[in-house]
Amino acid sequence: MIHLRDLHKRYRDEGGVNHVLRGVSLDIAEGEFVALMGTSGSGKSTLLNVIGALDQDYEGQVKVDGSVLQGLDDTTLSRFRNRTVSFVFQQFHLLPHLPVLDNVLVPSWFAGPGDEAARRARGMALLERVGLGAMAVKRPGHLSGGEKQRVAIARALFNRPKLLLADEPTGALDTASGQRVMALFGELNREEGVTVVIVTHDPEVAARCDRVIRIRDGRIESEEGGA
Repeated sequence: MIHLRDLHKRYRDEGGVNHVLRGVSLDIAEGEFVALMGTSGSGKSTLLNVIGALDQDYEGQVKVDGSVLQGLDDTTLSRFRNRTVSFVFQQFHLLPHLPVLDNVLVPSWFAGPGDEAARRARGMALLERVGLGAMAVKRPGHLSGGEKQRVAIARALFNRPKLLLADEPTGALDTASGQRVMALFGELNREEGVTVVIVTHDPEVAARCDRVIRIRDGRIESEEGGA
């Protein structure tokens, strides 16, 4: 599913060049449930952005679901992001003026004309899946942090992605809400075969994953679990 070879990422700023990723080589198979761990600034979120094609400015090879990402035109990249990969972030990114169901339907805005009734039915089914069917008509402001994150997960699943990338998805949640979110990720991985890659600094979150990859100063320091 994910194939990285000799990946380097550099940022240029007033202080010079910041070498964030330093020769990362990594394989993640389809259906894996993986945690990326490391201190702030270690490069783990940058790595996630490269895998998800949000960042195209790097050196090395990045192949996801059989596609070499670097050099793809905007149309092909948009299709990749819409059909193959979805993101879940720490800060939910819900639209406060829209009801919960309409937030889940946001990915359908980029899919062109379609059966609106079928789309809304899928959105409701996803809300039921994450335990929030009763909240469909409420605005996000009426939801707890854990509920907002579950709405964000339902939205991420709308287009049936093969790969789910989550950047500190429990970082803004209390312990109980974080555990529920992680249980949902595990369920999606086991029952639907979604490949899940989670960036976290929390050992309890990492313990729920099948494989833990530790990153230090832009390099893979160690790996635990996996085949």
